Amino acid sequence: MKTKIEILAPAKNLVQGMAAINAGADAVYIGAPQFGARTNATNSVEDISELVKYAHLFKAQVFVVVNTILYDEELADCKKLIHELYAIGVDALIVQDMAIMEMDLPPIVIHASTQANNRDPKHVKFLKDAGMKRVVLARELNLDQIKEIHAASDVELEFFVSGALCVSFSGNCYMSIAGGERSANRGSCAQNCRLPYHLIDGTGKTLIANSHLLSIKDLDLSDQLPNLIEAGITSFKIEGRLKDVVYVKNNTSYLRKKLDAFLENSDQYQKASSGKTHYNFEAEMDRSFNRGYTDYFVNKRTEKIGSWESPKSQGQYIGKLIESKANGYVIENYEKLNNGDGLYFLNEQGEPDGVQINIIIKDIVVPNTHKPIQPGTVIYRNSDASFNKLVEREDSAVRKISVNLKLTETKTGFQLEAIDEDGHKSRCEFAFEKALAKNEESTLPNIQKNLSKTGNTPFVMDDLIVEFSQNWFLPISRINEMRREVLEQLIDVRINEYHREEIQITKTNHPYPVTKLDYTYNVANHLARSFYERHGVTEIEKAFELQWDPGKSRVMTTKYCVKYELGKCPRFQRDTMGEKLVEPLVLKQGDREYKLKFNCKPCEMEIWERDAELTFDDEE
Repeated sequence: MKTKIEILAPAKNLVQGMAAINAGADAVYIGAPQFGARTNATNSVEDISELVKYAHLFKAQVFVVVNTILYDEELADCKKLIHELYAIGVDALIVQDMAIMEMDLPPIVIHASTQANNRDPKHVKFLKDAGMKRVVLARELNLDQIKEIHAASDVELEFFVSGALCVSFSGNCYMSIAGGERSANRGSCAQNCRLPYHLIDGTGKTLIANSHLLSIKDLDLSDQLPNLIEAGITSFKIEGRLKDVVYVKNNTSYLRKKLDAFLENSDQYQKASSGKTHYNFEAEMDRSFNRGYTDYFVNKRTEKIGSWESPKSQGQYIGKLIESKANGYVIENYEKLNNGDGLYFLNEQGEPDGVQINIIIKDIVVPNTHKPIQPGTVIYRNSDASFNKLVEREDSAVRKISVNLKLTETKTGFQLEAIDEDGHKSRCEFAFEKALAKNEESTLPNIQKNLSKTGNTPFVMDDLIVEFSQNWFLPISRINEMRREVLEQLIDVRINEYHREEIQITKTNHPYPVTKLDYTYNVANHLARSFYERHGVTEIEKAFELQWDPGKSRVMTTKYCVKYELGKCPRFQRDTMGEKLVEPLVLKQGDREYKLKFNCKPCEMEIWERDAELTFDDEE
């Protein structure tokens, strides 16, 4: 049996979830009314139910994120919500808090969120043995590490391949709660990593002023799909539950085409859902929101990944500015541009800036507001007006299921049978008096023409057979009625015959890989504590949100490295780095200061609050 490979798209809401499925997603993930890591992307149970029905029509799945850490007073409501989600047919939950594994749950499939910081083989195998069907791996892993995890366990592996990157190890960023009352682990990330900072060295000298030093580029692993499949990944995830519908449709469509090209000649792998999407636009990932792209660490540390100029969308490269005129600009490749487009560039001060195109006259790009731009300045388009308008249209991506129809006669009338590409069947009999055509001309072409008109249904005609003993006449109204009834019935058959996998979680006591847990394990309630204790953990520190020590805490650990970005990494850039930096390096933003600590052996950077007392190892 071939292994199914899945494209998993984000759904901010019902409309965008349906759009993602139409664009070719094999599954979508969506937030519920509570307990999702994006508080601005919640949905009612009723809307999720509608999405489930629509997805299941195409044998696509719906996963609901329940991936915040939970407090004791929330456990009962969380359990109630899970039972409601199971009742409406949700395929799986994506969870962070191990308290959920202690609850009396229905037999619903559980996935481990990337917020659970799934980075090593022992941890991933433990989760599988505890009953989880899938693990969403940490974004920081490289191909060799993914292979190692896959070799240690047969659990399904999911990996982000597109979208924004969290600079911190997922689930281990505490800058929001340390800087105020918001918690990223509770769904209210304050986006501290996208703010501008000053970088100050140990002598007090400002090395860099007012730059977005923790902001990194967006992820694009679209060229790595075959390598990731070989490493063991079966689900390719697109980040973006807060993004717009153009982003979702564009990214999903682009990856769909990439994956289909790989699957076309494969005897090992196959698509994970039904139907085929017909596109009325050419998907290009750089035409929707992006900060520039990186492959992050999937091929290990090979390039700089910072997006220091701006955390906003850079968009699509157009060309360089040739000349600035009184009323507009002469820009390379101006013919790619359209009225209403937004342009992005760095101004004379090196700051991100932009203009909107009013009109293009011959080769002159005329903006709404003229700004000085130096010749040679690189111009990007970060808002593509005509592309956005095209992709927003409902018919820009239309998904259809192949169906065969067979019309035959019966003693009392006619019978129409439909069989779809997955073997589902519907059959309707129509009793009415048969009448021969009044002339000798065959009625078959007219009958076939009208039966083939599947219109706005989710079906497209693949084959049509009409078996008549005589030249029977059928009014067009009757033909339309027969086709409509049999296809409506087939929709119900597909949804009703959809098979949802069910797994009943049973409590286990196999040992957890470690016996002592610090606050980065985010234990915030008694059920999570019970879970770990049953698995042999003897010491459990409270979650950061419950025991923050103001001014002295480590608020982030990351593979991203400011020294590397500066060309000052003693491990990879020793021969070219020049003079060492004087530590501690400090990030300053307003009244807030953070110290940086570099752990070169694991190749990680830590961010600490200003009053932390740190020691610095000799990098030699």
